[in-house]
Amino acid sequence: MTDELPIMEEFLTIQGEGRYTGTPAYFIRLGGCNVGCVWCDVKESWDAKAHPKCRISEIIKRVSQVDSDLVVITGGEPAMYDLSKLCIELKSLGKKIAIETSGCYALHGSLDWYTFSPKKFKSPIEEAYEKADELKVVLYHRSDFEWAMEHAKKVKENCLLYIQPEWSKKEQLMPEIVDFIKRNKGWKISLQTHKYMNIP
Repeated sequence: MTDELPIMEEFLTIQGEGRYTGTPAYFIRLGGCNVGCVWCDVKESWDAKAHPKCRISEIIKRVSQVDSDLVVITGGEPAMYDLSKLCIELKSLGKKIAIETSGCYALHGSLDWYTFSPKKFKSPIEEAYEKADELKVVLYHRSDFEWAMEHAKKVKENCLLYIQPEWSKKEQLMPEIVDFIKRNKGWKISLQTHKYMNIP
């Protein structure tokens, strides 16, 4: 099992997106991603070598000092790494673990919530559809509505479905998103509420 991970940043915040919007959460952002979304708002996370490797024992020490039940593992693309040991140690603290992933890599680690956010730049693997607790599609172009529907056909029946406007396009696309949600049962709107609150 991996004993070190490249850490871009760790911070306590309020989850701004998806199912746990409004919930206090400790974010562990890993460095490294080869998906290459043109609209990514953390492109500085892409180069894993730019971020120091940190022992999992040190990560756990920091998490243990934070009074938050939810830990979110994000990136970058966190599923590029073996997260087994990290998840075991987080569980030993009684933490609920969520991951935000493009679904391009097999998951190594036992966690509680799998947010699957597929990207057009690198195809997801079938496992992502099976594991997804929520499907979060970032809408950048009108053609993404149909693309979102195609992904929704593949996830399990109880998977939550979210459409989230890409931040720079939110004003332009919001009327169509609202109309889409009204016409398509089961879908909800996810907003990057942390950006409205001006918090990380």
